[in-house]
Amino acid sequence: MLRLAGTSSVERNTLMKKLGLDATDIRILSAVQQHGQLSKTRLAELVNLSPTPCWARLDRLKAAGYIKGYHAELALDRIVDFTQVIVTVSLGSHRKVEFDRFESYIRGLDEVVDCIATGGGMDYVMKTVTPSLAAFQALMEEMLATDLAIERYMTYVATRQIKTSQPSLAKLTANVAK
Repeated sequence: MLRLAGTSSVERNTLMKKLGLDATDIRILSAVQQHGQLSKTRLAELVNLSPTPCWARLDRLKAAGYIKGYHAELALDRIVDFTQVIVTVSLGSHRKVEFDRFESYIRGLDEVVDCIATGGGMDYVMKTVTPSLAAFQALMEEMLATDLAIERYMTYVATRQIKTSQPSLAKLTANVAK
């Protein structure tokens, strides 16, 4: 993942050169991030490049692994009732094997839609989506019954979604040489 916030323009330029990306690549990635799959003509218009070289660059960016996939953003609340709970987790042991075991287990749970490792007081912050609060409780009981070294967890029931988005690649790379 590209992490450029908090770096100087010289550091960003150096990193972009190291990654083999230029300003046109960033425009292509930004357009795809914002609009998803686009026709060759529309993508070329958005990035101000002729269609054939634009498509060749897109293919190169895909092959290099800069684009993980394309997704639809569903209005889930219009389709089904669900419960969203944010969970902070602290493990009792901070050995690598414990982190690996926990992370491997979490990757296999469809109910956990986001999980990040954190520094500081808690080890992980997870976002879960289940059909009901009872289903969330069953999920937590299952996790506690499994040997995951969970020492403590705290839950926060989400009452409404205010914002969800991806970070703006264009803003993260704003000072990259054009």
